[in-house]
Amino acid sequence: MDNNANAPQGQTPYQNYDGRYSQQAQNGTNYGYAPGQAGSASSYPYGTGAQTVMDGTAAYSRDNAVRVSVTRAYAEMTAGLVVTAVVAVLTQMTGALESFHTATGSLGWIGLLIVQVVMAVALGARAMTMRPATARMVFYLYAALMGFTLSSIFYVYDLSSIGMALGLSIGFFFALTMLALTTKRDMLKAGPILFTALLVLIIGEVVLMFISPSDSTVMLVSAIGLLIFAGLTAYDAQKTRALFATYGTDTVAIKRLSIVCALNLYLDFVNMFLYLLRLFGSRN
Repeated sequence: MDNNANAPQGQTPYQNYDGRYSQQAQNGTNYGYAPGQAGSASSYPYGTGAQTVMDGTAAYSRDNAVRVSVTRAYAEMTAGLVVTAVVAVLTQMTGALESFHTATGSLGWIGLLIVQVVMAVALGARAMTMRPATARMVFYLYAALMGFTLSSIFYVYDLSSIGMALGLSIGFFFALTMLALTTKRDMLKAGPILFTALLVLIIGEVVLMFISPSDSTVMLVSAIGLLIFAGLTAYDAQKTRALFATYGTDTVAIKRLSIVCALNLYLDFVNMFLYLLRLFGSRN
């Protein structure tokens, strides 16, 4: 049977897969054909373009949500640093650290350091199961406690050295963050190496506490520590973006994750500042 016999006179027959005719099939117009048939929107650029626009819009929304979440984490980190700086200055002005040291001695100082370590580990491990407001409160409390102990730098270094180290830290931190968030190089692969190096650094510094290291040894350890935390700054920047991309639009999880990421970035900045101060600071 000739399928073209019933084609309208004066028109060129265009046969669809089911034997029906459509003069309009040649220009991609959809007249009710099922998906996949000639003449359907999915078979021509019009349908494909609409789907591409939808996919592009969804991708833009996801990227925008990730950017907002990353900004939230850096805002939390900045707020923590402000709390630390304010508490450090107030502690130095009031002499609270001297009073604490006089009342408790070396044991009080060691206990204070242990409490800080426990708080940081506990917050990092439990923040994703805590209420966001509680996690934020613990983070700011930790930042205040850090400011109390860091006020000791005012008794060791002059103000110009502290200001210089702070300025260098801000510049390095910003540059490393921008590099990590704009480069196509995957820095997450360096994580195991950086954490192994950090563990070795911690062990080395504990050993140095019980001996009398030379100035050159202290400078070398400080330089190594600065390089490690520079790498961790870039690593945590990419990790922050990757984690927020994973959690998508889960609002509560994003609020909790903001505290975890802020804590990691906060520790990177503080340690970078301390190592820069050791390297370039002038002692009183």
